[in-house]
Amino acid sequence: MVPEPLDDLYLEWLYRQVGSVRFKNPNRTYWSLFRLLYSKEFIWLIPNDDNRVEDGRALRYEFLDEEDIDYRDREWLNLSCSMLEMLIALSRRLSFEAEGEPRAWFWHLLHNLELDHYNDFEIQQDAECETEIHEILDTVIWRIYERDGHGGLFPLRRSATDQTEVEIWYQLAAYLLQ
Repeated sequence: MVPEPLDDLYLEWLYRQVGSVRFKNPNRTYWSLFRLLYSKEFIWLIPNDDNRVEDGRALRYEFLDEEDIDYRDREWLNLSCSMLEMLIALSRRLSFEAEGEPRAWFWHLLHNLELDHYNDFEIQQDAECETEIHEILDTVIWRIYERDGHGGLFPLRRSATDQTEVEIWYQLAAYLLQ
């Protein structure tokens, strides 16, 4: 039997991977931001960035397994990868490569993107927040950040290579080596 609605359960599971569902104060919750990240498709443009998509989509299988949900609908499992899924999966890769907790890496990535201040209170108070968030995400997806990575996930102090042309995995590696 499939619990309804599955997407809501999954979003809460994703939230628990990197945040606390105990908090009720809108200054300390990020549900609105997470919903936006979950609704935004991560589109890969550079070869091998499809690996980030597969990492993100693999979270669905983990969710079903952990929550003991018997669900075999291939359509849901094969939906596009969201920005939220990609970021959580990438934070896990960062944790493996550079140590530290995935939760801390997730918030580090949000800080790099200047998304970490968009708590529920902020979004509720300012109607422009959603537009700003979508613009930031579009900058990452369409790789219109600066050549040194500023405006993207992995800003570098110096870069001999245009980071807009480099797959995310190698951007991650360069970021960790600086």
